[in-house]
Amino acid sequence: MNEAAQLTDQLLAAGCTKRDIARIINRDASLVSQFYTRNKGAAFVPALHHTLAAIHAGITDVDELTTLAAPHITRRTTAAGTRARVRTKAVLITPTGTGTGRAGAQAIASGSTRLRPLIAEAARQRLRLAFTIRMPKSGYTHASGSRLDSPGVRRDVVQRADHTEERSYGSATTGGFDATEFAQRIDAAGGDVTAAVQQWLLETGRIHPAAHITHLEIRTWRPR
Repeated sequence: MNEAAQLTDQLLAAGCTKRDIARIINRDASLVSQFYTRNKGAAFVPALHHTLAAIHAGITDVDELTTLAAPHITRRTTAAGTRARVRTKAVLITPTGTGTGRAGAQAIASGSTRLRPLIAEAARQRLRLAFTIRMPKSGYTHASGSRLDSPGVRRDVVQRADHTEERSYGSATTGGFDATEFAQRIDAAGGDVTAAVQQWLLETGRIHPAAHITHLEIRTWRPR
C-alpha cells in the first residue's frame, strides 16, 4: 500500500470512518477508496499525518480535524511542475429548474454523494424533485404498479431481465417532493444520499429493511 493508504488504515484503527476522512480532506469518499485501488493520495499525506497526530493528542471532532488538515493539503503538479487542474462536476440546473443526476452501483456504495450538490442547489432554488430507484424485485414490499407504491405500471415501473425493477416516486403531475425537505434528510444522513432515500422508502413502508438500491436518479423542476 502507498503511504496515503497506510495512514488511512491507521486513522480507521483510531476510530475514523472513510467518510470522516473524506470530510477531513474535503474530498469525496470514493477518492479515499482509490488510495488503495489506484495508488492515489500523495497530495494528502501531510494532511493525514497531521490528522493522525491530532487524534493521538485527543482531538476527535471532525470539523476541528478538517480545519487542522486544510493548510497541509497540497495540489498535484503536472510534469512541467505547474499546479494540476482539479476536475469538477458542474451542477446543471436549467433556468426552468430542470436538472437530472444519476448514480450507479459504485456511487451508490459510497453514498451517491455526487448527487448531493444537485439536491442542495434544488433546495436553494426551492424546486421540486422526483427520484427513480432500481433494486431487486424482492426488496419491494408492494407489487408492481400498486397504488400504495409508485402508482401505475405503464411509466412508473420498469422491470429488468436481471430481476431488478425500477420504480419512480414523484412527478410534475403529482407535484413531486420538496427539495428542501430532502436536502435536510441528506444533511441528517451526513451527506449520504443513498441512505437518506433508503430511509424515506423504509419510513413509508415501500421496501424491506435488507433491500439494496443499485441505481438512483434524481430529477428536478420548478413548480408552477
